[in-house]
Amino acid sequence: MGSPLLSVAEQLLRDLQRTYSETKQIPDDLLIALRFVFGPCALQALDLVDQRSVTCVSSPSGRDAFQVLGGSGRLYTCFTSCHYCPCPAFSFTALRRNESLMMQGHMMSLHLAPRAQSPSVGHFFQL
Repeated sequence: MGSPLLSVAEQLLRDLQRTYSETKQIPDDLLIALRFVFGPCALQALDLVDQRSVTCVSSPSGRDAFQVLGGSGRLYTCFTSCHYCPCPAFSFTALRRNESLMMQGHMMSLHLAPRAQSPSVGHFFQL
C-alpha cells in the first residue's frame, strides 16, 4: 500500500475501533469502506474475527504472538512484529507477488481483532 492509502487504512481501523467500542456494532458504511480499501481479504479477516479465531498469546517479556485458526482448521502462528504468517496464501501473496501484507486475511485479522473487542474484556483472547 502506498503512503496515502496507508493513512486512509489506519484511519479506517481507528474509526472501526472507536465506533465498535461505542456501539458494539460495525455500521454498513465502515464495512463497505473496509471492503473498498482492503479488497476481498477484508471479508475473510472479519469472518475470522467473528468466529473468534484470533488468539493473542503474550509472553512474560511483553511480546505478543497471534494464533489464527484458518478456514481449513489449521492453526497458524503469526507475528505482527515481523509481519509474517506461515500459511500458503501469505507466501504467495506477500512473498511471491510482493503485495501488501494487509491484503492477506490472517494478517489483517490480527489488526481487526483488537479493534472489534470490548475494552472491558482487556487484552483480547489472552491465554
